[in-house]
Amino acid sequence: MMKKQTDRLLAIWFVATLLVLALIFLFSPASKFSELENRYLQAAPKLTWDNLISKKFAEEAETFVTDHFPMRGEWVWMKSLSEQLRLQQENNGIYKGKDGYLFEKFTKPDSALLAQYTDTIKAFAAAHPDSDMKFLLAPTSIGLYPDKLPWKAPYDPQDQVNDAAAEQLQGLANLTFMNGFDVLMPHASEDIYYRTDHHWTTLGAYYAYEAYAKQMGWTPHPVTDYEIKTVSDSFLGSYDTRGQFSLVKPDSIEKYLPKQPVGTSVYVADTDTTTDSLYDDSYLAKKDKYSYFLGGVHALMTITSDIPQGEEDLDKLLVIKDSYAHSFLPFLTQHVKEIHVIDMRYYNGSIGDYMEQNGISHTLLLFNTATFAENGEILKLNK
Repeated sequence: MMKKQTDRLLAIWFVATLLVLALIFLFSPASKFSELENRYLQAAPKLTWDNLISKKFAEEAETFVTDHFPMRGEWVWMKSLSEQLRLQQENNGIYKGKDGYLFEKFTKPDSALLAQYTDTIKAFAAAHPDSDMKFLLAPTSIGLYPDKLPWKAPYDPQDQVNDAAAEQLQGLANLTFMNGFDVLMPHASEDIYYRTDHHWTTLGAYYAYEAYAKQMGWTPHPVTDYEIKTVSDSFLGSYDTRGQFSLVKPDSIEKYLPKQPVGTSVYVADTDTTTDSLYDDSYLAKKDKYSYFLGGVHALMTITSDIPQGEEDLDKLLVIKDSYAHSFLPFLTQHVKEIHVIDMRYYNGSIGDYMEQNGISHTLLLFNTATFAENGEILKLNK
């Protein structure tokens, strides 16, 4: 008798819990951005015939429920705590490595997909033979520091992806591939990556700028031409957010200020706003501190520099990029009068038409290896 009552109470408790969670889910406002996970959440799926046939509605509905599940942050924290109590060195796709480094799992991409991405870039370059194009593919920290991974952690080398891209992108006179391993490996002993985030540090971005400037035939400014200022010493980035490991030491964020600055104007087409700064101080008080650089992700922006007439190295440059470019672009403002910046993940216009309309004949594609290998948005390049 007692067992039946206990079972009945447990069943009532279980059903009541599900009902409460369902009510919270239905009546709570859906957030657009997760500060905890530092990413945009899935919007409510649109019920259309095409979405049903393609299974897009079902996939987006599943992601929407997962992203907006009640008390998601608390569940993520509890899962992480349980994993750490079991002495696990991996949680939510993040490894806890040596020397304070956190790493994101990297799985070797499908070779057919990678070939499709590189073919898209080749076709884009071939369609604009009068345009000079550079493609800089930078590894993430796991690519340079596999020796810092936990013992027996599975690992697919990123350098093989870069080598495959280099081989596939040969054959066009107006397209130059720059292997980020060649650029960054000589500086691997320096702090060129954040330990808790997927981006390179400003120092890593500086070395990439230096290599790109030399490739372009410019004279890069030496580090001594900059005043280096620490703007935050409490940065816990995207790897920390996902891994939720305890006792993680925060990173510092540095800004390189030219000792002989040029005035800049930043126009963000998304919001039709203009500012005179390459940095947004408001983000230093937020979780997403990396968005201090350029104010975060935008589909389209234009950076104009007041370089004296005749002293610029280039009049116009188009940068097609991911967020690795955000700490890199300020260095280019001392060389290029007008930098047009497009993020393929959010821009849906024709790149070719944009180049023609704005008289642009030089292009830089800048991506990290993980984003390039895992994100098919590059296929929009030839639309």
